[in-house]
Amino acid sequence: MTVAVRLQSFLDESRAVYRIEPHGCAYTAQEVAELTHVRGMEMVKAVIVVADGAHIMLAVPASVKVDFTMLKTVLGAKEARLAEEKEFARDFPDCELGGMPPFGSLYGLRMIASDVLRGDEEIVFNAGNHTEIIRMKREDWEYLTQPEWARFTR
Repeated sequence: MTVAVRLQSFLDESRAVYRIEPHGCAYTAQEVAELTHVRGMEMVKAVIVVADGAHIMLAVPASVKVDFTMLKTVLGAKEARLAEEKEFARDFPDCELGGMPPFGSLYGLRMIASDVLRGDEEIVFNAGNHTEIIRMKREDWEYLTQPEWARFTR
């Protein structure tokens, strides 16, 4: 599979500066980070959660975990849990499951980014598949995605 069509079109139309890099097949963000020699804090994974029935995309470093107690507080939600792939598969028609890029608005999802990402100069993320990454400046990604920022990881 190639880079997610929506993502590449959006980046090109926005005149974003980015690099696409191939890598061996990997299914977890931590594996991708290892294969591409990227620190786990710079490898951003898109995590889909269900909070009070709504799908929300979280952008978090590969090396951290979502603290659902903190997330519920941030969202003001009664319930929050990790979404199952079968629940959100149709939301990402141009992506391989688990390879979604952290661009919630491209897929109609609210996006909240972990505040620990703000310290990164460059970020790396899946390009919509399990064999390519995209590198770009974190500030450019932030400008393009306009995420909500919050503390909800450990």
